[in-house]
Amino acid sequence: MPARSMQIVRQPGTLSHSGHSATRTGRNARFGKHCYFLVMNRDTGHAHVAASPDAAPEQPGATRGIGTGVGHFEHGTDADIIERRVRALNPLATPSPHPGNASPTLRREVLYALRTGGPGSPDQIADRVGASRTGVLQQLRTLELAGLVSRSLSRHGVGRPRHVYDLTMAAQELFPANYGALAQSILTAIRSVGGESLISDVFEARCELIRGRIVHRLEERLPANASLWERVREVAAYQDENGYLGRASLDQDGTIRLYEHNCAIYGVSGTYQTACTAELQLFKELFGANVTRECHIASGGRSCTYRVEPADS
Repeated sequence: MPARSMQIVRQPGTLSHSGHSATRTGRNARFGKHCYFLVMNRDTGHAHVAASPDAAPEQPGATRGIGTGVGHFEHGTDADIIERRVRALNPLATPSPHPGNASPTLRREVLYALRTGGPGSPDQIADRVGASRTGVLQQLRTLELAGLVSRSLSRHGVGRPRHVYDLTMAAQELFPANYGALAQSILTAIRSVGGESLISDVFEARCELIRGRIVHRLEERLPANASLWERVREVAAYQDENGYLGRASLDQDGTIRLYEHNCAIYGVSGTYQTACTAELQLFKELFGANVTRECHIASGGRSCTYRVEPADS
């Protein structure tokens, strides 16, 4: 059998519900905005990426490599891609230590200065963070373009009005939150009221809501006679957009797998295994197929891996 080689790429993200790109608004700044589709060529034994139908063709002679930005794909390891996502989408993220890479750090300091000190002019903000007015103004303009900072005119006595900057509601998504602890406390309260039975009912109801969203998506994006592989691939994309680092693969022998390389509810699933059981049942219902979980993050695995086979196999 020929040696197999795999290449990982990612597809560009979709628009947020508000109609603005996630990169522009800074909202929903999560890892999951792109999905990997790996297909094993039956003749050569090599894996290739199944591009989406609307992916733009590459330019002739273009080099495919890490960070080249060729066409609609970005190449690299998971670590490379994740770092680029975080640094591009989340100005508060601490960048890797590279020489001359102070802009993201200053951008983060500007945001915190506006959060803790309130609206201010470029001079005032520069004084708060201990940076030059020129550098601060550059970051303010970048943040304004991203929809994270607003600008208004303020008049103070005689003279020209000055620009005053403040955070927008979109910027709130970038500051620390504690939703994990909130979810844990709510589930603990539910268990104290109704025991494990009520916990199971809650996760089943949650999966029913998710199932409705995914079914609607499949109906919108796929033809009625879509293959099992097409449906698994679309569900992987949905899971990826929701923080699970979803992938779908089709092996040379026709085996389909759905991978989740991150557990977006890890703080919950470790305590409430019902969440994982409900997800497995969700996939069985969505695909109308035999679904076997081969690997489990909550049990110490590197991913949650599901093998999907036709029901009549």
